[in-house]
Amino acid sequence: MKWIKKLKDRITGLTDAIARFPLTTVYLLAAVIINAYDINTEQSISKLLLTFLVGAFLSAVSQVAYERFFTKISSRFVLMGLVVLLTACYGLIIRPAPKLSMEIGVRTAVALFALFIAFILVPVIKSKVNFNKSFMIAFKSLFNTLFFSGVIFAGISIILTAINLLIFAVNYRAYPHMANLIFVLFAPMYFLSLIPKYPGAKTLENPQQIETVNTISKCPKFLQILISYIIIPLVAVFTLILVIYIIKNISGTFWTDNLLEPMLVSYAITVILVYILASEIENKFTVLFRKIFPKVLVPIVLFQITASILSSADTGITHTRYYVILFGIYAAASGVLLSILPIRKNGVIAALLIVFATISIVPPVDAFTISRNSQTQTLKNVLVKNHMLKDKIIKPNGSISDKDKKTITNAVYYLNRMEYTKKIKWLPKRFNADADFYQTFGFKEYQDQRMIDQSVYLNLEPSFSVSISGYDSFVQAGINSYGKPGNGTNSVIDKRGQKYTLNQDTSNGQIELNLMGANDRKLISFNTQEIFDRFSNYQSTKGQMSVKEATFTKENDQAKITIVVQSLGIDKQSKQNNNASVFVFVQIK
Repeated sequence: MKWIKKLKDRITGLTDAIARFPLTTVYLLAAVIINAYDINTEQSISKLLLTFLVGAFLSAVSQVAYERFFTKISSRFVLMGLVVLLTACYGLIIRPAPKLSMEIGVRTAVALFALFIAFILVPVIKSKVNFNKSFMIAFKSLFNTLFFSGVIFAGISIILTAINLLIFAVNYRAYPHMANLIFVLFAPMYFLSLIPKYPGAKTLENPQQIETVNTISKCPKFLQILISYIIIPLVAVFTLILVIYIIKNISGTFWTDNLLEPMLVSYAITVILVYILASEIENKFTVLFRKIFPKVLVPIVLFQITASILSSADTGITHTRYYVILFGIYAAASGVLLSILPIRKNGVIAALLIVFATISIVPPVDAFTISRNSQTQTLKNVLVKNHMLKDKIIKPNGSISDKDKKTITNAVYYLNRMEYTKKIKWLPKRFNADADFYQTFGFKEYQDQRMIDQSVYLNLEPSFSVSISGYDSFVQAGINSYGKPGNGTNSVIDKRGQKYTLNQDTSNGQIELNLMGANDRKLISFNTQEIFDRFSNYQSTKGQMSVKEATFTKENDQAKITIVVQSLGIDKQSKQNNNASVFVFVQIK
């Protein structure tokens, strides 16, 4: 039967892929084991996982490089040894980091993307098989892999759910374990099993192998129709809209509309991707697209580059804008090359993409070194301009312009988010933007008007620890501004046979936590409005607060109470709907 034969062919393809990419298989197995351990113990060891994934990508590229350029088996082992060495170097580089930062994540993602492009390009360098065919094979293989992996995952999920509902309870970890096996091990190996062996140093002129590759790389009829008669017309219409917008706003909002950046980048990616996919399709639509759109792409991305640079003049460069500008330069260069080079030379733009990706992650011209220096200098310039920085000491000044407040806020929060503030000597030691901003700069964080009225919802950071030494008791309490006037829930504390009561008093329109002694004598009081005042100016996108930010302490000669906010919500549309869950630590003297 045909389906049995196809199943055998797929199994054979998988076993052949294991034999063809042995080191990749080992790294993927190691990644699966590490991920499984993480799932079972809920202890993140993602640095090891990333290291093994980098090793898997490197080993896949080294194998296709061996097949293309080498003939001796010793060369294969030398390349494998080099891959192991590079993987170990990557692991040692990220190991000292206390956690996986955004910088490490982005650098690694860009490196993996460059390796994936290299995996497509390397087998066809100086080959009779051009890059367009290799790209089409990888494109089809990727979508086949995603489709089959998704179907398998959905099918097994349904089976596990049925077992859980009808027969016996299934451990909740079964689902992530299944996803781990399917997407970390099966999917990459299935993808590799769909990649044919290209003509190499031994078989460069082998007509049969070239014919096999040409057959596999043929564009399916469905994809031909989709690209020619649906995607290309849609891109043409969108291009017309962009051109009209640019012409209408060339002297106004175009240069300051940051929302256009992702749109233009997406447009450039789409044009380049469609161009490559349409390179093997011959009809009037694709021929016209290949003639016109590379030339149209160049002026559009040049406008985008200029607008991005102008926007960065006052606010500095962040890593995201760095990539926008760098990709704009790449897209403009690609548009020029696609306009003058023959179709079979499209591999040049793939090589150029690898070069640009490498530049963006290798110091000193990488995205993060440039953005750190730019944002630090931008912050320093604004502080100096407003006489707020003298002898490496910041002097608070709340009377500066809103524009400068916005610049300072954006720069500080970017540097804080990227964990660069520790490297700035003139910032206070252990500076935390959320807790120390007002005290350091003399004004609250600047927020756009559209952000001011958005509600704030925060939770205490995970894995927090609070010292309880010296306290007699602690109480978990809920604070709700919509409670009825009067006394809230009371908590009784017993010390040396005496009874003390912690209650909530809402009779004056605000909520006070009062510690009461004998004869209803008030020992100490805390107005919970302080909590909401501290967090009312938080940006709505923040989701966590540190223990330092969440801690409030009140003390007198009779008692001491410390409040740690566990979670809170501030509804800025209706100030009567503020609420918080808190821990109250009580010390009676």
